[in-house]
Amino acid sequence: MAMPAVVDPVVKTEDIVRDKNFHDVADVRVDGKGRVCLARFLAKELPSGDVALYKVYLNSFGQIILDPQVTVPAHEVWLLKNPKAMKMVAEGWKAAQEGKLVDAREDYTKYADDP
Repeated sequence: MAMPAVVDPVVKTEDIVRDKNFHDVADVRVDGKGRVCLARFLAKELPSGDVALYKVYLNSFGQIILDPQVTVPAHEVWLLKNPKAMKMVAEGWKAAQEGKLVDAREDYTKYADDP
């Protein structure tokens, strides 16, 4: 069976692998149509059901890495492209986690029943 054409340039594993401690999850067989079904154990092994997309990496030995991806709504991409704004958001999250909160300027509970 021929290997598929390379879509992306060569990617170093250290750029995609976040944890080098892999464990054996399952043995799977290729079905009659050349497919491998991973759904049975992915649901049990992965911590979040939020992932519906995987980037697939393939090396010259036929080894595959599936890297979970999430999509970002188009109206939020500006934040990812703006390092200054992203830093401000990160600082805000850190301050909130440390309990460094400020009182609101007004009581917003009066809007709680607004549609």
